[in-house]
Parts: sequence; C-alpha cells; structure tokens
Amino acid sequence: MRRKNLEVVALEYGANKAPVVSAKGQAELAQRIVDAAQAQGIYVAQDPALLAMLSRLDIEQEIPPQLYAAVSVILSWAYWLKGMEPGDEKKQL
Repeated sequence: MRRKNLEVVALEYGANKAPVVSAKGQAELAQRIVDAAQAQGIYVAQDPALLAMLSRLDIEQEIPPQLYAAVSVILSWAYWLKGMEPGDEKKQL
C-alpha cells in the first residue's frame, strides 16, 4: 500500500556502538526507502510513537540512550525473524 503521507526513519546497527539513523524521508522518498528495505529482506516496523522520536534525529546520528529500550524491542523482533542472535551481525562484517 502506497501512502502519500508516509514517513520513515531507517536505523543501522551492525558494527556501530549504538543504532544510527541511516536514512529518513517522507512521501515518495519514504516509499523508496521502504521498498529498498523490503527488497533486501530488512524488517520494516510500524511504531508511530518511536517514529516521532527518531524523526528528530539527523542522518548518521546515534540514537540517544533514552530510546535504547524502544529500539531494542524492534531489534529483537528483527533478530528473531532472521533467526539471528545479538552479536551475529558483527560476525558477518
């Protein structure tokens, strides 16, 4: 489903100490980000409250400690969906 008011924030974790905002956008750009993520098998979560907080961050900015708990819930789902455990992403680099 394509929505004109779509907004997204993409996070990258991997080798980073904390998750980092890797991309963000609205409308058409947001849809392209979602499409690219889904094409690569990347989990796309929908959490409007978390999106509101993450959208205040700049690209390449680490998430602040107060968002660790909320983001860890999303990451735990992503790990589970891929059959991974925390730390596996660092082994793949």
